[in-house]
Amino acid sequence: MAKALTGASLTKLKADPSKRLEIPDGVLTGLYLVIQPTGRKSWAVRYRAYGKPRKMVLGNYLAGDNVELAGAELKRIRAEASDILDRVRQGIDPAVQKQISKKQAHNEDEADRTRLDSVARLFLARYAKPKNRSWKETARLLGLVPDKAKIAAAETDKDKAAIADDPKTFAVVKEGVVDKWGHRPIDSMTRSEVIALLDDLVDRGSPIIANRTLAALRKLFNWSIQRDLLKISPCEKVKPPATEKARDRVLTDNELKALWQGCEAMGWPFGRLFQMLVLTGQRREEVGAMAWREIDGNTWTLPRERVKTDKAHEVALSATALGILEQLPRISGSDFVFTTNGQNPVSGFSKAKDALDAKMLEIMRKEAEDAGEDPDSVKLEPWRLHDIRRTVASGMAKLGISLAVIEKILNHTSGSFGGIVGVYQRHEFSEEKRRALDAWARYVEGIVIKKSTENVIPMRAAQ
Repeated sequence: MAKALTGASLTKLKADPSKRLEIPDGVLTGLYLVIQPTGRKSWAVRYRAYGKPRKMVLGNYLAGDNVELAGAELKRIRAEASDILDRVRQGIDPAVQKQISKKQAHNEDEADRTRLDSVARLFLARYAKPKNRSWKETARLLGLVPDKAKIAAAETDKDKAAIADDPKTFAVVKEGVVDKWGHRPIDSMTRSEVIALLDDLVDRGSPIIANRTLAALRKLFNWSIQRDLLKISPCEKVKPPATEKARDRVLTDNELKALWQGCEAMGWPFGRLFQMLVLTGQRREEVGAMAWREIDGNTWTLPRERVKTDKAHEVALSATALGILEQLPRISGSDFVFTTNGQNPVSGFSKAKDALDAKMLEIMRKEAEDAGEDPDSVKLEPWRLHDIRRTVASGMAKLGISLAVIEKILNHTSGSFGGIVGVYQRHEFSEEKRRALDAWARYVEGIVIKKSTENVIPMRAAQ
């Protein structure tokens, strides 16, 4: 008859180098301590189910030579083995039950991995974030935004910044794409559902948002195909629901003057940032993420990873631009030019733009009132920050600067430098760009301080 295992006896059992040992427990029939020739020990239960012998491994023996720990482990293992044997007496095969549970867990994990919510977050982290500076806008179109509650609960600025930049922690926007479809397997989406979603956005008065949402979904589904999560994109053959007209908004000289003066009133950080947009003609995200290490004397070099052309881009800084930079406060330990926390570039452009619009309208109405005109008749036509680039280009053209130089300043790859021309035309127009931006800065100064722009010498030499 088998002897009852005890904490003390467990610590004394030794391996036989020539064979595997199975030591039965005299208290609970079916429970064994298995000792391999190598000395490794494990627990197992033997039983019969459906007329066949079965064995279930319960795990390794962990107590070592500690009698107290061995006794506690034995008590836990006996309880686990007793539960297994009770199920056998009820006609249940625990081994089969375990296999079914494992398969169900695997299926649940697989289902979770292919849910649109999970795929969308992975798409943002693996594809959109590394490749697109405006990836958070893509996230918003998919119905995911930084979780303000989690950010507020974070203890340090570093933790707050990390949460704000991690799509896995993003909150779900009510009635957004993920809110509606997040629980669904990504391969269950249909073209008719995509069309219905876009139609709903159009019916709610957001046709352009519908176009942008389609573009975001198309990227998500195409990426999912590359990851073998999807066979056919439900966006295939779906056309943008709205026809978009190319924007041609250019700020007038009076609006440009009001913009500059409004920026003076706003001050740091957005007032100065918007002024740098005017003086450089660069994109909002590029100026917003400007770093001190990128500035060398009177030249600002954007690294290739921060520009659309995937090639480092040099921007000549006029005396006016340098004067603004010299006056900016610097946060110790931070390399960002425009930052309030030292960890990230500034955000909240929409709110700042609204504040600038209000300042501009106030300035324009005050000017009308001073001129004896009705201030209430003054209106500010809608405009976007991106229209500043078009305004810079238009203003430079008015100064006689060539299209080739303007495109180099704006870092355009189409137009004069698209296609085969771009392959062979390697001249960077460095001096021409500097003269052009200097002339543009003088032009802006002339507008702001009410000098006649007729005295500004056209930059024929910059051609």
